[in-house]
Parts: sequence; structure tokens; C-alpha cells
Amino acid sequence: MEVVPSRSYRLDVRPYRINLEDVAKTLQHLCQNHEKYYMLYRLMLEGGFRLSHAIHVVKDFKPEEVVEVPTIGLETKRLVCLEKFCRHYVGIRGSQKPCEWANFSIEMLELLKRYAGSEADRSVVTRYAKRRGLLVPKMMRKFSWRIMVQAMPREVARFIQSRLGELRISEARYEDLLSEADSYYPKYLEKLREIVYSSNMQETNS
Repeated sequence: MEVVPSRSYRLDVRPYRINLEDVAKTLQHLCQNHEKYYMLYRLMLEGGFRLSHAIHVVKDFKPEEVVEVPTIGLETKRLVCLEKFCRHYVGIRGSQKPCEWANFSIEMLELLKRYAGSEADRSVVTRYAKRRGLLVPKMMRKFSWRIMVQAMPREVARFIQSRLGELRISEARYEDLLSEADSYYPKYLEKLREIVYSSNMQETNS
């Protein structure tokens, strides 16, 4: 009887040390020196998504377009702005890493309108950050998760960050999570303003 040896994998713990000071320093530098990259970093921080998705949102920003969300058959404008924040339907699924919704603050809307349709290269953004001693883009999603789970249940945070593989979503549960995300997300923004967007940082709307 032939035995095919299996591969052995070594599981390592990967510590990600992200200091609040480094996040503030990175955003402050970008705000003062590279507005477009500042917008991308804030999108990643506020929405908890990847750089590739932030770039996609900017390039494909069509706020007046009406779309159907196939998961629940909901017809909606791609951009919906509530009292304290906006959400933009992205709808990336299939073979790519998913990104269902992009949530961001009202303050970000003017920047998005200004750069709508423009493109950016992920590797160029990363090189820019490394050469200047800034946090690399992927750290913003990790930092976002750390703060987000302090402001809302983990299941809602997973939904906002499009960690769909970690969720089992029926049609009814999808609608529940969408409404729960609308309810909890402003609390996350408040937390960001409290601990990240401090008085020593220049905000885009100042």
C-alpha cells in the first residue's frame, strides 16, 4: 500500500505592533504632503478595507448610479449618505477578495468627489510609505479592526470589513447586519475622532 507523505506546515504567530502615534504620524504626513494618498489611507482606516479596494472605490466612484444588491435583491443608489456617514456599494465578490460596502465619514466625501475616476498603483503607494518611514497600507486595516471591535460586536465589524468568509449570511441576516452596521458605525467614527483624529492633526475639513 503506497503512502503519500503529507506536507507539514509550521504555524507562526505574527505580532503586528501598531502604535497609535505611528498611525497619527502617517496620516499627518500624508495630509500635509500627499492628499490623494491621505484619502486612500483614511478610506482604509474608516472602512477597514484593503488598499486595492480603496483604489477601486475612488476609480469607480459613481454616487448617482442605481444598483441592485444581488444578495438581497435591494435596489439602491450606489452612494447612500446618512446623518453622520456614507456607505458606497462596491460589490466585489467571486474570485477576488470581497468588498461589499465601503463606509466612510461625511468629511471624506469631498475628497472622493475631487479624485473620482483617478487611479493609483498599490506598489507605488507602499514604496512611498516605506521610503518615508510611514506605516505601510496593510496596517491600516489591521489597526481599524483593533478599534472597530471596541465599538461594536465582532459580527458587525466582520460585515463592515467584508470578512464574508467568516460569516454565514442568509437574506434576512444580511438585512439585519446592514441595519446594525448603520447603527454601530457612527460609534466607530467617534472612537477614531477621539483617539486618532486628535487636535494635533489637520483634518481635511479644517
